[in-house]
Amino acid sequence: MGATPQGQVDTVVLIHGLWMTPRSWEGWAQRYTERGMHVIAPAWPGMDRSVEQLRDDPGPIAEQSMATIVAHYDKIIRALPRPPIIMGHSFGGLFAQVLADRGLGAAVVGVHPAAIKGVLKVPLSQLRSGFPILRSPANRNKAVPFTPDDFAYAFGNTMSREDSDRAWQRYAVPGAGRVFFEGAFANLDPRSPARVDFGRNDRAPLLLMAGEVDHVVPASVVRANAGLYQKSRALTAYEQFAGRSHFTVGQDGWEQIADYALDWALRAAALPREATIASETPRR
Repeated sequence: MGATPQGQVDTVVLIHGLWMTPRSWEGWAQRYTERGMHVIAPAWPGMDRSVEQLRDDPGPIAEQSMATIVAHYDKIIRALPRPPIIMGHSFGGLFAQVLADRGLGAAVVGVHPAAIKGVLKVPLSQLRSGFPILRSPANRNKAVPFTPDDFAYAFGNTMSREDSDRAWQRYAVPGAGRVFFEGAFANLDPRSPARVDFGRNDRAPLLLMAGEVDHVVPASVVRANAGLYQKSRALTAYEQFAGRSHFTVGQDGWEQIADYALDWALRAAALPREATIASETPRR
């Protein structure tokens, strides 16, 4: 499909979520590369191993925390010659918002992002998806196994059981207990690493994408997340897709989702920064 025009944003940084590794982005990375983008999909710190290796030795997963993960991506992005498009899935979408709050990125996309501090909605399906970790406080410092049954409910709810088990085998790793607990209890922590300044006007354009049948981060949670940015005049967009589960990055039809995300980000990044800030509504 050729190279991107000179001067246009040409790099995408992909941030994976909990229970996943960069392998979850394999289709997106190839598709974006074929469109002429330079794609970087780093693992969370210490997790630059295969799915199979992390299952055999999940120690690097147990060591994860929100602060160290965000610092890891912050360093990678600041070392790039130009601001990239930042895309994150699930907890990666939460981290992408924190990075945007730090002034990073030419455009930022949260794909079914985990709830940022301030989102109060906790649907039952979200609790059910996180139960393997939340059921014991002792799991906070562990890497908690994610069984095929867990995956079938949380990620594979639009797939046949056979296809879900195949996806579990290829992509799923134990979940980082500390990261999940930090997210689940962010609203009780005044210094939570999941907090951002929702009123900031000088951040990059932000798109939050949701799935109609996502059990892990239901659309109502993503809508509530997007609504928190109403106090900002920076460009914020929300888009919901029918029939999409939390495994939207690999679910059949992922190409449409990937293209929408990149097309939106390229358009937003190409706008003059002042054009991505809405005119302030006069107060009466």
